[in-house]
Amino acid sequence: MSGLRERKKAQTRKRLADTAFTLFRERGFENVTVAEIADAADVAVSTLFAYFPCKEALVFDAEDEYERALTAAVRDRAVGVSILDALEAHLVPTAQPAADGPSGEDFVELVKATPALLEYAGRVRRHWEASLAATLAQEAGFPEGHLLATTLARFVLDANFLATYGDHSPDDLKAVFERLRFGWADFGATADREPTAVAAE
Repeated sequence: MSGLRERKKAQTRKRLADTAFTLFRERGFENVTVAEIADAADVAVSTLFAYFPCKEALVFDAEDEYERALTAAVRDRAVGVSILDALEAHLVPTAQPAADGPSGEDFVELVKATPALLEYAGRVRRHWEASLAATLAQEAGFPEGHLLATTLARFVLDANFLATYGDHSPDDLKAVFERLRFGWADFGATADREPTAVAAE
């Protein structure tokens, strides 16, 4: 019985998220109310809020699954695969479109066009960052809260965020991972620079 109940809850959650996404795409995030989403999904508003704490969360309904996949990519990597290689394989290229949901391109387009969703995406990213940092520290044999693990988690997720919602490509993100592997000592060393002018006294 509990298995059937959980399946029904998952179906309701998915119906709410899919309905909301369709309405947001058709009319714009700001022009759709929570009451309209609940009505279109044939549930009460109180039921919607039992599944999603806010309207933005309806768009990021897979955030928990993404977080689990992110940490699992590091924790469950094959023998001989480095942490950086595991992260790059998971983050580059970006996730493929879901077979039974909106495409990744549609999702990114909606988020990029909606300031409230971009701001929410930033908050979600910080939550993922904490989970990833804890996993990195554990896998590297560092104590919890170690600065190197926290810095790496923030760096790669910020880079991924910029590549996803900015004007960048998967190749740009790959270049970031290459720089992480080989360091920053020569950054800008080959760039053409004009001599710095010295002001006359």
